[in-house]
Amino acid sequence: MKRFNWIFTVLVLIFLYIPMIVLAVASFNAGADIAVWKGFTLSRYSELFRDSVLLPLLANSLIVAVLSSLVATLLGTMAALGIHAMGRKQRSAALAVTNIPLTNPEIVTGVSLALLFAFIGHTMKISNILGFFTLLIAHITFNLPYVILSVLPKLSQMDRDLRDAALDLGCTPAQAFFKVILYEIMPGIISGALMSFTMSLDDFVISYFVYGPNFITLPVEIYNYTKKPLHPKIYALFTLLFITILLVMILMNLLQARDEKRTKQARRNFSAGRRRMKI
Repeated sequence: MKRFNWIFTVLVLIFLYIPMIVLAVASFNAGADIAVWKGFTLSRYSELFRDSVLLPLLANSLIVAVLSSLVATLLGTMAALGIHAMGRKQRSAALAVTNIPLTNPEIVTGVSLALLFAFIGHTMKISNILGFFTLLIAHITFNLPYVILSVLPKLSQMDRDLRDAALDLGCTPAQAFFKVILYEIMPGIISGALMSFTMSLDDFVISYFVYGPNFITLPVEIYNYTKKPLHPKIYALFTLLFITILLVMILMNLLQARDEKRTKQARRNFSAGRRRMKI
């Protein structure tokens, strides 16, 4: 049974990563045909870094991803603290509302946000409201649930007596928050921020409905590229984006593993301390 599970897992991973492996190999192919290998070359990457269209669009995507993840992390952490302080029924209702954007189809979210922005533009007499700020607001909106759901488990795992102990030792409520609570939930905050960054960086569906002609992100422009034969430098771009997101996800998993190890060690130390006190 274990051997079957191992084989099945390998097959699933191969199925998931074969498209990216093909693109990565094609990015080093000297020929334009992806099915015919004509030699190794790095010219596709040099062409990409000399491109005067794609690089500014990549910068736009990075700006939106960084800003939206930072704002979503701040607001999501505050929301998670508020939800954690609620009663059981109120917390369940708040979590149900938080989960709606995750289960809602992206196209529905994109159309809804576009209609909302159009209504606001009509009300405020703004003829061309779609642009950088509508993109930023939309990305913050769909990033918030990821931050909330990353921080809440850390709050639930935290010992409630830690804050009281800090207050008894002379800390002010603000000092107790920054020195105790924030320290305990920091792994969840970082995980939520990294997840928000990756989700924002490669988002297309929602961005397509809320972008304006003056501020276009890379995924939206790449969609326009797919309407005609792709230039091989796009393969290089896809490969670099995949590696970037893969590294971010690996970093997030390492942080989570480190936090779990730290939590287990703290619990062992606490249990050992209690046994010594009983002796």
